[in-house]
Amino acid sequence: MRYILSISIVALLFASCYKDKGNYDINMPEIPVVGNLDTLYEAIVGDSLIIEPQVTAAADADIELEWSIGVPEAPAGAYEFLGSSLRIVFGLQANRYTARLTVHNKTNGMRYFHTFVIQGITEFVRGTTVLSVEDGITRFSFIKPDSTVQPRIYEAINGKQLLDEPIHLFYMSDLGTGGMPLGYWLISRHGGVRLNVSTMQEDPLYPNTLATNFFSPPANMTVGSFQQFERGVLMGIVNGKFYGGTTNTWNQAATYGMFGGYADGDYELAPTFVMSTVDNNTSFIAFDRERQQFLRFNLYNGPTYFGTQYSVINPEIFDPLHVGMDLIDMVQINNADTYAYVSGEDGTVYELLFNVNFNGPFTFTPGHERPFVRQELFGENTKLLAARNGVIYIASGSKVYQYNPLNEEVRELNTQFNTPVTMIKFTDGENTLVVGSGTSLYYLAIQTGRFGDLTGQIDDIPGYPVDIAFRN
Repeated sequence: MRYILSISIVALLFASCYKDKGNYDINMPEIPVVGNLDTLYEAIVGDSLIIEPQVTAAADADIELEWSIGVPEAPAGAYEFLGSSLRIVFGLQANRYTARLTVHNKTNGMRYFHTFVIQGITEFVRGTTVLSVEDGITRFSFIKPDSTVQPRIYEAINGKQLLDEPIHLFYMSDLGTGGMPLGYWLISRHGGVRLNVSTMQEDPLYPNTLATNFFSPPANMTVGSFQQFERGVLMGIVNGKFYGGTTNTWNQAATYGMFGGYADGDYELAPTFVMSTVDNNTSFIAFDRERQQFLRFNLYNGPTYFGTQYSVINPEIFDPLHVGMDLIDMVQINNADTYAYVSGEDGTVYELLFNVNFNGPFTFTPGHERPFVRQELFGENTKLLAARNGVIYIASGSKVYQYNPLNEEVRELNTQFNTPVTMIKFTDGENTLVVGSGTSLYYLAIQTGRFGDLTGQIDDIPGYPVDIAFRN
């Protein structure tokens, strides 16, 4: 009897479950709709930040808005506010802050979260910086997007002067993390300073002089040249030796970009070098000015000296192990054709064309050796700049030329200058050449079919331009 009763109860339970399946009437609360709320806000340091969202909710809902800004440098780790809008004077740093709007329905206790980002900025977040020399004094200035020049800002902000003999200006960013800004480096022949990208002050968080960027700084320092590696650190030649900034830590660490020991080896480098990155492998072409030979360096954890550990193909054209001439300058086109300009004992300038494979099987292939077609263009202040389309721009005296090494054609650009040209640099994807001459910057069109037509000009630079950097 008990067995029959149990079966009956189970059958009733199954029947009850079956009849109840899907038989629910759930009355979910209406979700408030938030409009006029962006995912990113730029806030000028010291200025007002106002965010006024539009919230649409049920008629009987008692809505309250809660605001939270994550501030790692604050004792509580966040700033919190209540109100229908966020209205504050942005007194935080020029950093990126994660924020959250919470829509609180006090009628039923439900909360709805909306995250966004606040990017603190200063007036220096977009524009062009200029390194120049005025009556022998190094100057650092800022050009706003509307072309207004703010001259001599380094002295105004930091209360002192820069070192003499400026040679480089770098806006440092780490392309490995989407172009995160890391600072400005202002490099002179015997030192340099690092500036915060937002305040233009000597950076308090990182080594802010070139000497302190060395773990073991040399007693005396003569900079040959530097280039910016894609990870936002400097690579280059100091005291004839090759140094590279470390990338073996987080790019916000105080030691990121610092120089350890130089690439160990017996060599004495000329000031100029070529850096190439192919398939994530980086190598360098340098020149030993004592032995007058081309050298190979590779980036293995740091710059590593391999000297003449390469095979020479076509050595009858010229011998890279025994060039027998002094290096003037060296440029490379598209990580491939390299042009070195060397001076013989009689002062004749020769053009050496070659290709290297320094990522294996380690070869050096000469292409030609010939006297340069326009000897008079090479002087003490001649400047070379190679473009991806295969031409080389040459600044000599008060003129700029476009040189095609394939047919040796030399063509003077259309724009004329009244004073010596002290700087040439590309912008706009190499469609524009920026020329420094006198106390002005000239913007020349050089895209296909254009030969240096003037498209813009910025005057009132304090002194003659040495280098510029762009931040967009």
